[in-house]
Amino acid sequence: MERRLVMVAVGAFVVAAVFYSAWIPGQFATPAVDRTHGYLSELAAKNQPWSVLFRLTDALTGLLTLLGVAVVPRVPKEWLGWLALAAFGVFTIADGVFPLDCAALSDPACDGGPLIHTFTSVAATASVLISMVVLARIWRSRVAWVIAAATLVATLVTLVAVPLHGPVGVAQRAQVLLVAAWLFYLAIRLATSDVAHEPPGRQHVVSEGSGPAVLLASGLGGTCAQWDAVAADLAKDHTVIRFDRPGLGDSPASPTPPTLYGEAARLAALAPGHPQRVTVVAHSMAAWHAEAFARLHPLRVSGLVLVDPSCESKEQRRTTKLGRAVGRWLPALGGTWGLHALAVPAGKDGAHLAAGAGEWLAYRDMAADLLEIRQEHRFPDVRAVVISAGRRDRCQEALAHDLRARLVRLQKDGHMVHESNPSAVAQACRFNAE
Repeated sequence: MERRLVMVAVGAFVVAAVFYSAWIPGQFATPAVDRTHGYLSELAAKNQPWSVLFRLTDALTGLLTLLGVAVVPRVPKEWLGWLALAAFGVFTIADGVFPLDCAALSDPACDGGPLIHTFTSVAATASVLISMVVLARIWRSRVAWVIAAATLVATLVTLVAVPLHGPVGVAQRAQVLLVAAWLFYLAIRLATSDVAHEPPGRQHVVSEGSGPAVLLASGLGGTCAQWDAVAADLAKDHTVIRFDRPGLGDSPASPTPPTLYGEAARLAALAPGHPQRVTVVAHSMAAWHAEAFARLHPLRVSGLVLVDPSCESKEQRRTTKLGRAVGRWLPALGGTWGLHALAVPAGKDGAHLAAGAGEWLAYRDMAADLLEIRQEHRFPDVRAVVISAGRRDRCQEALAHDLRARLVRLQKDGHMVHESNPSAVAQACRFNAE
C-alpha cells in the first residue's frame, strides 16, 4: 500500500507540473500580453480572454501539489521542505482565486493589480524556494541544488527587472519552468526511491509488581497510559501487564487492519504461559478481545473484569466493503504527511489517528466475529465482573447474566471508569482473586 501511495504522489506532481506549464502554448492565444516584458500572471488577468482557463490551471496545480505532499511517506527531518511545498500549493490556489484585474505591465492603461495577488505570488515563490533548499540540503542532491540555485537566480533577475523595465516576462517564464522542473524532479525521485521505512519497533509493553498476573487492555484508540492509576494500585500485590496496540501510544503501526482473532491472539501472547493464568481487565471494545480470548483459550484465564464494555446487537451487520477497503489503506496513510497534519491539532501523530480509525472501522466485524465465537466456544467457568457506568444499560446487564458475572453499577462515573474511579476497578480485580 505504501508504494501505491507513493505512485499517487508521483502522478500528482507530474500532472501539477504539466498544469503549471500550461502557459507555454497558452501565451500564443493571448497576444495582448507582452511575452518579453509582461508578467506571466497577466495571462490570467480578469480582462483577458483565457482568464478562466489559466486561473483553473493555477488552482489545479495547487490542489495536485497538496495531494502529492499529503500522500508522501513521512520522514520527520524533511518536515520543513514538505510544509513549504504545501504552502506553495495553497498560495498557487490563491493566485487563481485572486487574479490581476488587468495586464499590469503590458497595458499602459492598467493601474496595477490587487495587493493580495502580489502577496500570494511572492509567497508562492518564497515557499517553493524554501522547499528546494531544505530538501536539497537533506538529500544532498546535486540536481536539486542546481534547480534551487537556478530558480533563485531567475527570481532575483525578475525582481531587478521590474523597476528597471527589463525583460520581466523572460525571467519569470524561466522561473516558472524551473518550478515545474522541481515538481518533475520530486516525482522522479519518489518513483525511483525505496519507500522510507523506519526499522520496525517492538510492541510497547509495561510490566510491574509481583503476584498473580493481571492484563490491562484499553478501549478503542486507547493507550496503556490511561491505566496508570489502576496499575499503581494493583501492582502492590499483582504482576500488572499493560500494553499499547499497534499504532497507539508507543507501539509501532501494523501494516494490517485489526481483527478480533488477532487481538485475542495478542492477549494470549502477552499473558503468562500455561499453567499460569491471568485476570484480564478490559475497557469498552477491548472487552470483546478479552471475552474472545477467554473462550478461545479457557485454560489461560483466571477471570475477567469488563469495564463499561461495548455491546453488540444479536444480529450484527458486518463492516461494509468500502469500510474494509479504507481499513486496508489506513496503516499506510498513517505514515503520510497528510494524516500527520490532521492528527497534530489533537496532540497525536498520523499513525495513532489511523490506528484509532482502523479500530472504529473494524468494530462491526469484531462484533460479528464475537457472536460466532460465542456460538462455537462456551465461556469458561471463571469469575467475571461487569462494571456498568452511568445510566442503566440493559445490554450490559444481559452480558453479565450470560457470563454469570457480578454486575457493579457506578452511576456517578462516566465511560472512562479506570481513570475517574481506579480504586473500583482494582477492587473488582481483587474480587476475582478471592
